[in-house]
Amino acid sequence: MPTAKNLKIAKGKVDRTRVYSLEEAIALVKDASFVKFDETVDLTVRLGVDPRKADQMVRGAVVLPNGLGKKVRVLVFAKGEKAQEATDAGADFVGADDLVAKIQGGWFEFDTAIATPDMMGTVGKIGKILGPRGLMPNPKVGTVTFDISRAVTESKSGKIEYRVEKAGIVHAPVGKVSFDGDKLHGNVLALMDALIKAKPSTAKGIYLKKICISSTMGPGVNIDVPSVQAQVK
Repeated sequence: MPTAKNLKIAKGKVDRTRVYSLEEAIALVKDASFVKFDETVDLTVRLGVDPRKADQMVRGAVVLPNGLGKKVRVLVFAKGEKAQEATDAGADFVGADDLVAKIQGGWFEFDTAIATPDMMGTVGKIGKILGPRGLMPNPKVGTVTFDISRAVTESKSGKIEYRVEKAGIVHAPVGKVSFDGDKLHGNVLALMDALIKAKPSTAKGIYLKKICISSTMGPGVNIDVPSVQAQVK
């Protein structure tokens, strides 16, 4: 368990009054990690949008080029040929009504759920269960599709979903502390590129207000926004 002393030392490595370049921030996050497990590295972005307005909702998905550093358990709701396609693509769980029944019984041993469009009537029965957990298949992020093979492959290789919260904040994982700096750098830029492209046309003023990176237990490190924008192609 982390001690108060270790946390104090970690926080002491970060100057909260300044912003860092992305490269400096990643190095600090790695250096400030003090726990024995491989922490997840998270990116938090404050956007200049009002999520209460439907036309300013920022939501989507992006495949991180260097993955997440963990095994992603993929569940697919499909039948017939599409069920076989899912199995061939490496899905961990494939089924229909049987999976619905398991989930209704409290089973959630998966990280991502994908469904073919014709299965959404069945999946809708557990919408109120999957929705609050962020597991409901959605065509907007590519998890309701007939291209099952591609969807499974992308999920396995590091596809993440992002969605702006009520306070205008997007929070998403970008890898592990054990990743080298270049891999975390590439993943951060991939997510930022997706967020910039997802900017609502109705959003006024400054869109990217603040960017912060941190590990699971470590302190947050503020990143210089213009320097990141300059690196996103």
